[in-house]
Amino acid sequence: MKLLDKLIIKDFLKTYVFVVLMLILIVLVLDFTEKNDAYIRNDVPSREVLKYMGNYGLYLNNLLTPITVFISVIFITSKMAGRTEIIAILSSGVSFPRLLRPFIFAAMMIGGISFLLNGWVLPVATKGVTEFKLTYLEKTRTTTDPNIHIKVGADSYAYLSRFFKSGNTGYAFTLETIRDGELINKISADRIVWDTAKHEWTMINWRLRELKDKKEEYTVGEKLDTALTITPADFDLPPNHHETLKLPELSRQIRVLEERGADNVAFYKIERYVRFMSPFAAIILTFIGVIMSARKTRGGSGFQIAMGFLLAFIYILLFILSRTFAENGATYPILAVWLPNIVFALTGLVLYKTVPR
Repeated sequence: MKLLDKLIIKDFLKTYVFVVLMLILIVLVLDFTEKNDAYIRNDVPSREVLKYMGNYGLYLNNLLTPITVFISVIFITSKMAGRTEIIAILSSGVSFPRLLRPFIFAAMMIGGISFLLNGWVLPVATKGVTEFKLTYLEKTRTTTDPNIHIKVGADSYAYLSRFFKSGNTGYAFTLETIRDGELINKISADRIVWDTAKHEWTMINWRLRELKDKKEEYTVGEKLDTALTITPADFDLPPNHHETLKLPELSRQIRVLEERGADNVAFYKIERYVRFMSPFAAIILTFIGVIMSARKTRGGSGFQIAMGFLLAFIYILLFILSRTFAENGATYPILAVWLPNIVFALTGLVLYKTVPR
């Protein structure tokens, strides 16, 4: 049986790599065709385009993993069933769980590689895709969006009317400390400038208002150095910032945001949940794929492959919906993120009752 295990694992991985490459190449060609005019108009260097396509290909590999794994499993298993190999294996006394072993082992290999890609490689690729679009397609802005509000501590809130990245300067700055619904103090400044040497902020033309024992103290000054838990990078984070952090960086960012009491920490936690959840999808979908295609059918494997596509798209749709629910404030975000795997695992257990013995 060891020889058969090696053959199944080899065919599974070869088919998986082939399907991945074909789907990625098709999408990359379509993407290049769509953006080619923009490349010419913005005079984008060929080297940057190739680098972008490489990064985008890695992103697509992660996105298409459920489809590619499912299609690969169904193609291999249905081919074996069509040649009556599965019937012969089961008739020789090999149990169906034993037949599943090489498939699950190959799926675990794909899941392990997927975890490494999600944790350390894909964030770099995603960051590269984002930077390419901002630099050549959407053009990098010199200022951030107006009216920036950011929580910098458990009871502290900062506000800027505008932040200019070129000079690391913000205008109309306000920092308020509010505790139990009451304003404790408020400091305002015409400008706030980041000192790259000291790694701290300098407030220009500042005004401090403090409320103590129903009295108000008012202090003004020209310059004041202050240490805040934010840096210029915090004012211009891309919408997908949580997707551009490696796993250790993501965990560190979560700790920083929790110390600040930031409201957007849930997005970073959900991203971490997803990275630990995604590798298990390959194992679950492999389990279902083998069960679905283990029977020999008169119409060949075309219908089974079509069903594989359908179920894989259902999985991706359910994953997108569950992640959206989690990000929109689900009571148990980790349960929402794991919902697709739970649903498909239960479906696999039900289908297992129908496998040939």
